[in-house]
Amino acid sequence: MRAMLLVNPMATTTNHRTRDVLIRALGATVDLSVEETAYRGHAAHLASTAHASGFDVVAVLGGDGTINETVNGLLDAEDGKIGEVAADRPALLVIPGGSANVFARALGLPNDPVEAAGMVLEAVSQDRRRTVGLGQAVWNGESRYFTFCSGLGYDAEVIRAVEGLRGTGLKATPARYVNTALRHYLSTDKRHAPMSLEGPGVPLAEGIFMAIVSNTSPWTYVGSRPVCPTPWASFETGLDLLGLRRIGVPAMTHVLSQIIGLRDTLPTGRHLVQLHDEKEFTLLAERPVAFQLDGDYLGEVERATFRSIPNALQVLV
Repeated sequence: MRAMLLVNPMATTTNHRTRDVLIRALGATVDLSVEETAYRGHAAHLASTAHASGFDVVAVLGGDGTINETVNGLLDAEDGKIGEVAADRPALLVIPGGSANVFARALGLPNDPVEAAGMVLEAVSQDRRRTVGLGQAVWNGESRYFTFCSGLGYDAEVIRAVEGLRGTGLKATPARYVNTALRHYLSTDKRHAPMSLEGPGVPLAEGIFMAIVSNTSPWTYVGSRPVCPTPWASFETGLDLLGLRRIGVPAMTHVLSQIIGLRDTLPTGRHLVQLHDEKEFTLLAERPVAFQLDGDYLGEVERATFRSIPNALQVLV
């Protein structure tokens, strides 16, 4: 089995020694070629060459952003219908190395990279694969796949602020996300809801401040605690959505009390907009709103369409 390993040398939770140990362990199991990412979009470019270069597996040692780039590179390298060729393109293998590692943990991998490597090496030796669905977002003439979530509004504003802090050399720790979210909450617009929801067979909903689109659950983690605004979302179903029509202190406190921790019941409240297992829907905004995919801030948008892409990718896990 030939594998290309994409290593993000700036990954939050791994050091040079840990990376060397993981590379040696994987290299003892497969015919391994190692590539370090050097710039934004580099992982996508490298992954897009894997199929033509004869690789059976593309492995990633990095965080959710590097994984997202890799997935987009793998899928953009192929023509035709995604579900029909998932078994023909290189499979994905993930070793978590970021701050949240949501995709890896949603697959059932440990958050520790060494422990996760042991599990994925076993999956390689047994050729143990899982086929997962993805989400796709289309906006401003662009499109991109996502593995676990997208968001418009307040959550994307927080990600934008954290990315700004990372640009100054600070790490994106769980505590930094929480502190940034609390500080930013004081300044975000809590009076004028800009968004509405529409789609085939989807009831029209207006007055939305913040929208979370999920391809799986949990949506994210605060340290070791999962956050589950859409607990029924999974890689085997369509897309889920939670929209908030009110984001004042009482409304936010009510929602947070229902979504922190692992649970399988939907949050309740008249101010919530919810969808489950949908093929497609669109969020519209009266003014530009912050937009993120898989925890990566992508700017401001006034319209984004989301589609479920079933059976898109095989993962060794």
